Amino acid sequence: MKKRSLGNTEIQVSEVGFGAWQLGNEKDWGKMTDDEAIHLVSEAMDAGCNFFDTAPNYGSGKSEELLGKAFKGKRDQVVISSKCGHASNGEQTFEPEKMISSVEESLRRLQTDYLDSLLLHNPPFSSIHGDSPQFEVLEKLKEQGKIRAYGASVDTGKEMYELLNQTDSQVIEVMFNIFHQEPAEAIKAADNQGVGVITKVPLDSGWLTGKYDATSRFSGIRSRWSVEEIERRGKLVEQVRHIVGNDRSMVQAALQFILSYTEVSTVIPGAKDVQQFNQNIAASESRLSKDIIRELKDLWAEEIKEFVLSW
Repeated sequence: MKKRSLGNTEIQVSEVGFGAWQLGNEKDWGKMTDDEAIHLVSEAMDAGCNFFDTAPNYGSGKSEELLGKAFKGKRDQVVISSKCGHASNGEQTFEPEKMISSVEESLRRLQTDYLDSLLLHNPPFSSIHGDSPQFEVLEKLKEQGKIRAYGASVDTGKEMYELLNQTDSQVIEVMFNIFHQEPAEAIKAADNQGVGVITKVPLDSGWLTGKYDATSRFSGIRSRWSVEEIERRGKLVEQVRHIVGNDRSMVQAALQFILSYTEVSTVIPGAKDVQQFNQNIAASESRLSKDIIRELKDLWAEEIKEFVLSW
């Protein structure tokens, strides 16, 4: 697995990381036993993946617990990024005292005494400036050695620029994929400032796997899309397939598009099983041609930029 620098943190991360939202999260991802989850994480580590992204509210804390069990005796082999702001009980708060207690609980579940990265989990825009109480807490936690680096997980380039201009963030996680290219320039700006970039939702919640089309219908968290949005996404998926060709995995093409940005530190797709994980990491073995990358950028500019897709 190829490694990249996480900004100026001196931390080296696998360019394809492991999004751990699915661990212990039967509601949104389907059933996975604890043994299966731990085995999946172990297989990822054996394959050279060392970056793991989690949060207290993933599986109501179960994601962190399972990672903690899988990492036991191997803490020095992994880079752990977690979050605060969305608690394991579903509460959303960025109150300083609750941020501190959230981190303590994460450390307990993960069976470690430090996090490599701690991110504010989609904080309100008003809190992402350097003199906010939230960033004072993050700096204090870093001084105490409980975290090595901090920043925020956000959705847009506008939020990224605010973090870059107003805070001392060393790491930013942002939603970025073929259908959501708006943060591209902010990602380059982050790299210029030595800030590590983690890219989330790389497969657009499953659409860029190619398994959904204009006739697909959803339940659970994916029921957020209207029929019109589904039909539009289905047509866009057909265009992506035409661009990348029928002989290439859409999953790998979607991840390779993101990895074509050398400013990106790591991309964090999820995986329900070893087969899916292996498909994800195969993206690290080759690269998209410049022509395909250009066509995918043109697709966004011409079809999506002015008519933004909802998450």
